[in-house]
Amino acid sequence: MRRTTKYPVSGTNSLWQIYKTVSFWKVVKNFIIIQIARYTPLLPVKNWLYRTFLKMEIGENTAFALMVMPDIMFPEKIKVGRNSIIGYNTTLLAHEYLIDEYRLGDVVIGDEVMIGANSTVLPGVVIGDRAVVAAGTVVHKDVPPGAFVGGNPMRIIYTKEEMEQRKIHLQQ
Repeated sequence: MRRTTKYPVSGTNSLWQIYKTVSFWKVVKNFIIIQIARYTPLLPVKNWLYRTFLKMEIGENTAFALMVMPDIMFPEKIKVGRNSIIGYNTTLLAHEYLIDEYRLGDVVIGDEVMIGANSTVLPGVVIGDRAVVAAGTVVHKDVPPGAFVGGNPMRIIYTKEEMEQRKIHLQQ
């Protein structure tokens, strides 16, 4: 199970109650910063925008490709390690607004992680160091360090240990 905190709501669905959970002006500011960063081709500028205005933790030499969409309401819950790549049009979510509740959870992406294009990372997920996420994957649970995962629903294609065995076999 993902690491999320559940907050029950009553009456209308939780998305109708959004501004009881997060400031309208915070969302407006985040939206503007994220839209600028999505189209900015300069990687250092993107990282500066994310760190400075959204309070995201971004490691050195991490690269966010064009059109990456960090969580617009709770970007401060996203942490990305050093030298990682977040692929084109990937979405990093730290919230879920459901009918009877909303959920918040940190997204932790390790060092030297590669996330393929058009992937979605859900709240409360940890992606281990040197993991690879195939393009188009919905990451709905933790990814072990060094694993290669893909699909919807996501599954482990091979683990770090299996990859090492394949390398040994290929060398023989």
